[in-house]
Amino acid sequence: MRRLAALLALAATPALATEIEIEVAGEASGTIVIDLLEDVAPLHAERISTLAAQGAYDGVVFHRVIDGFMAQTGDVQFGRMGQDMRRAGMGGSDLPDLPAEFSAERFERGVVGMARSQSPNSANSQFFIMFAPAPHLDGSYTVVGRVVEGMDTVDAIKRGRGRNGEVIGEPDRMVKVTVRD
Repeated sequence: MRRLAALLALAATPALATEIEIEVAGEASGTIVIDLLEDVAPLHAERISTLAAQGAYDGVVFHRVIDGFMAQTGDVQFGRMGQDMRRAGMGGSDLPDLPAEFSAERFERGVVGMARSQSPNSANSQFFIMFAPAPHLDGSYTVVGRVVEGMDTVDAIKRGRGRNGEVIGEPDRMVKVTVRD
């Protein structure tokens, strides 16, 4: 009950920002700007803003990248450059998982969604950016934002060649993630 009250209070709190700016390095080199959709997914937009403001995303890799589908990042526990990349994608933050905020928003090119396990209420820190439409995700994953600048940088992110899109060798990374006012 306490967790629900805390989450409801968080939902009533305005999000920290409407945009985040991601500086990417590796095969892709450039900047991605994401408009967070606080009106569609307030809890998830707040989470990404909070982690970005804390610097938690700095140095985190794109660990799962599937050509024609999406690029996934945001594992602040196991996904930092220099860590054992075999664990990247298995962690989250020290904050509690979030309840799903499903909407009528569609998973189209440039849409940002929250990664989760099989449980709809398990999103935490990881997110993915769509290379192409994926209607099979509509209504089953939380849409949290849209790329408004830098889709060329997204398109250049190193593709995974391993199992389920795992990036082999040195993955591209988010050097710095900044909250834009």
